[in-house]
Amino acid sequence: MSSWRPALPALAADLVAVVAFAAAGRQSHEPGSAVWTVATIAWPFAVAVVAAHVALALAVPRGPAVGSVRGGAVVVATTFVVGMTLRGLSGRGLDPAFLVVALLSLVVLMVGWRLVRVLGRRRG
Repeated sequence: MSSWRPALPALAADLVAVVAFAAAGRQSHEPGSAVWTVATIAWPFAVAVVAAHVALALAVPRGPAVGSVRGGAVVVATTFVVGMTLRGLSGRGLDPAFLVVALLSLVVLMVGWRLVRVLGRRRG
């Protein structure tokens, strides 16, 4: 378990990104609905984030580090594909507009925190 410790902050940040994405979607489309709605929106993507982190951890040292920008791109791609697959299988909609917004949101949130960290290290 100790080999997973360095990746735990990245996993937590990506899960926060998924919850933020789900909460923003709920607020835009279903304002005033219960927290349960956020969980219903988030769970396929949360499962996908965990899968992406596990896949990257198993690929190391061949693959990119999960906290790197390249690792973030892998996490986003996996989260999008697996998350949308699970969402579709669960009977939730896969409207083309949702697919675009979801992908852009995941890129901004998941790659964004990694870019901020990289830029902060370069300046510091």
